[in-house]
Amino acid sequence: MKRHRPFLYITLSSLALVIVLIIQINWILGTAAIKEEIFNDKANMVLSRTAEALSSDQKVTENLQISVGQDEAQKIDSLLNHYMEEYNIHIDYHFEIQPGPMPMGTGWSLDNGAAGSGQFQACIGGPAGNGGMLLKLVFPDREQFILAEMGVPFISSVALILVVMLMSWRTILSLLREKQLSEQTTDFLNNMTHEFKTPLTNIALAGKMLTREGGPDQEEKRRHYTDIILEENEKLTLQVEQVLGMTALERGEIPLRKTRCDLHQLIREACQRMRLQIENKEGEVTLDLGAEHSIVMGDEMHLVHAIGNLIDNAIKYANEKPEVRIRTWNSNLSVILSVADKGVGIERVHQKKVFGKFFRVPTGDVHNVKGFGIGLSYVKKIIDLHHGTIHLESKKGAGTTFTITLPYV
Repeated sequence: MKRHRPFLYITLSSLALVIVLIIQINWILGTAAIKEEIFNDKANMVLSRTAEALSSDQKVTENLQISVGQDEAQKIDSLLNHYMEEYNIHIDYHFEIQPGPMPMGTGWSLDNGAAGSGQFQACIGGPAGNGGMLLKLVFPDREQFILAEMGVPFISSVALILVVMLMSWRTILSLLREKQLSEQTTDFLNNMTHEFKTPLTNIALAGKMLTREGGPDQEEKRRHYTDIILEENEKLTLQVEQVLGMTALERGEIPLRKTRCDLHQLIREACQRMRLQIENKEGEVTLDLGAEHSIVMGDEMHLVHAIGNLIDNAIKYANEKPEVRIRTWNSNLSVILSVADKGVGIERVHQKKVFGKFFRVPTGDVHNVKGFGIGLSYVKKIIDLHHGTIHLESKKGAGTTFTITLPYV
């Protein structure tokens, strides 16, 4: 049940967000409809009172029936301005008079704004077509005016919707990251338990055998069991130091002791440390150290560990007998180191995650490949601290190549 809680929270949060959005959008649409209705009522009142004032002026009405002159147009414009001011409508408009049965556009018109939508009309001096005229009033910017009338509530509602959407999205991402971190931490603890249990079991068995081999003629066996205890203890110590060292590096608690060092010599040292693992798997490491400039400013211990981790990674993910090729060359004032294998490869979907702490490429079995999932994360951290870069090229089933670039001196 706990594994599905994040998805339950995400579903409930998304549902709540949708409900809030629906409520806010309905409120905005409802408010806009009310504002539009109020505007239409005011516009109709302006037009109605203007038409009424014109109809009550017999001289103007008679002149309009003959032709629409500039005096009549200014009279109409003056009335419209007066009533629009009275009803607090401050917006561009234009009007048009259609005398008698004449088609729209043949009468004289006065423009106070661009043509557009929002058209209202009223009759002057009787029904249009029977001696009357049609007064048409158009508001090109009616929609913008209505939105402006909504003012602060509209802006705050839109802003609230955007904020809620942003925060909900960030919350969902945070929940997904927390779930992923929880799974990786659980996987790390399971693998750590397994990795620690093996040397501890070997130490316990060797200790029991030592207590049994008490005779003077059993010196060789006792030495053998003592070597097992020492070897397994060293493995256990290295594993503990690897975990603690990664934590200390992230906190900046371990200063690097940088000196001038030969990268080629560090590569050979790392290979020597991994010799037993390579021999146990009947593998082979090929060195092609072609860089003419191989001196770098770096911490020898951490660089050897980083290179060793790449070799160890190549051995772990080999199909059968590991084949590892290590090359160096120079380019753009840098020495470049590549560690290539012919192993199982890494799917593209996982390639961006391999340098993340605790991440281990899925193999279908938690303990199929040993390790804590911090090796490549450690390598990335060390290379970054040496002002270098690391990237990988890999194809499923065709192996992986890690390439490190460091400035030489």
